[in-house]
Amino acid sequence: MNLHRLLQARAAANNPVRVGVVGCGKFASMYLAQVPRIPGVHVAAIADIDPGRARDNLERIGWPTERVGVRNLAKALKSGGTWLTADASKLFEANEIDVIVEATGDPAAGIAHALNAADAGKHIVMVNVEADAVAGPYLATKVQAAGGVYSLAYGDQPALICELVDWARASGFDVTAAGRGHKWLPEYRTYTPDNVWDGYGLSAAQADEGGMNPRMFTSFLDGTKPAIESTAVANATGLAPAPGGLTYPPCAIDDLPEVLRPADEGGVLHHKGQVEVVSSLRPDGTPIDHDIRWGVFAVIEAGDEYVRRCFSEYGLKTDASGRYAVSYKRWHLIGLELGISVASVALRGEPTGVATGFRADAVAMAKRDLKAGETLDGEGGYTVSGTLMMAERSLSDGALPIGLAHNVALTADVPAGAVLRKTDVALNQNSLAVIAREEMERAFAPEKVSQGKAAAE
Repeated sequence: MNLHRLLQARAAANNPVRVGVVGCGKFASMYLAQVPRIPGVHVAAIADIDPGRARDNLERIGWPTERVGVRNLAKALKSGGTWLTADASKLFEANEIDVIVEATGDPAAGIAHALNAADAGKHIVMVNVEADAVAGPYLATKVQAAGGVYSLAYGDQPALICELVDWARASGFDVTAAGRGHKWLPEYRTYTPDNVWDGYGLSAAQADEGGMNPRMFTSFLDGTKPAIESTAVANATGLAPAPGGLTYPPCAIDDLPEVLRPADEGGVLHHKGQVEVVSSLRPDGTPIDHDIRWGVFAVIEAGDEYVRRCFSEYGLKTDASGRYAVSYKRWHLIGLELGISVASVALRGEPTGVATGFRADAVAMAKRDLKAGETLDGEGGYTVSGTLMMAERSLSDGALPIGLAHNVALTADVPAGAVLRKTDVALNQNSLAVIAREEMERAFAPEKVSQGKAAAE
């Protein structure tokens, strides 16, 4: 609650938090649109593989041309402007930059950049939850060992869920379930960029006019992004998925305490302490009123009769027993809220969510019958979607993480609906992403999962 005051102090001392942004797409653009209104922060450099696209995005959000017209970082630091470059390595090499915001969305690039941050001893805010889902616990320990802070990105749903879980536990509540909302029907699992707009009720022309990326929106619709984000939440909080992964129960906000309680008490949960995603659609496709499609929630339990009575006295919406209640945030503001993470890691040395163990995994599932020799096209594509799996099962089955399922050739046939195994593809064993994943699996083996969960609880 003191971040704004701390930022004002940095501004008054003419010692702003200096930020480098890697990847200037939608999320980063939303953050950058807010930066001129945040005291004590200077975005000194932006790196993007397509500087022209980055410049267009900056123009779209209203950044003055002269602000990004500086020729090098030294001039940017002196003038308060922003250096635009295609070479991300320059941001990590610059001693003057305090915090890196990794917003490329590419798992392999995100893993490389997190390790670059560790080498440079810098803080890093991982908008790139795709990379976190592949090797987050390993990346976090590497950055922390070098004296930096590794953090999930506030404004994105995983960090907001982590905040709710932390609030609940710090207040003395057990968390029965936590997660996010989503527009979901089972048939969405096989959608591709060719028909994704049908699932959103849009025409291709409307989507194009809005600058909407079909692969990105396919990733949301087909369940990949919910699986990735739920993996990040589980690995950061100690909550665990159900054995079969996400179940997407249809649910209105007021019904969350009733639905997200254990099955033996009339709810749908496999266990207490479950990460889950609820649907804003009924099974027949009709929308649910007062849904939480765009938001996050945590269902909490009264520890005794006195607390249960307090729930009632202060008007909390509970289940029929009065034991379970919900805290929620109905909307999230994506990059518009990212400044919270930047300020928290730079001024308090605290992450807004960080992986502490390997408890869940987002793995690749075939969208259709796949044949040996085909090349997988990864998240948001035509061949695979992501599904949530318990870490123990992922390791025992040798499942292929969705973040490693891009541009790799199949060596075996895989039927539609089956989870792919690492042995089904020709992974590049020299790839930094593959190496980081293997290091993570060795460091956070199943026997260490339960220990990490116990510590989190």
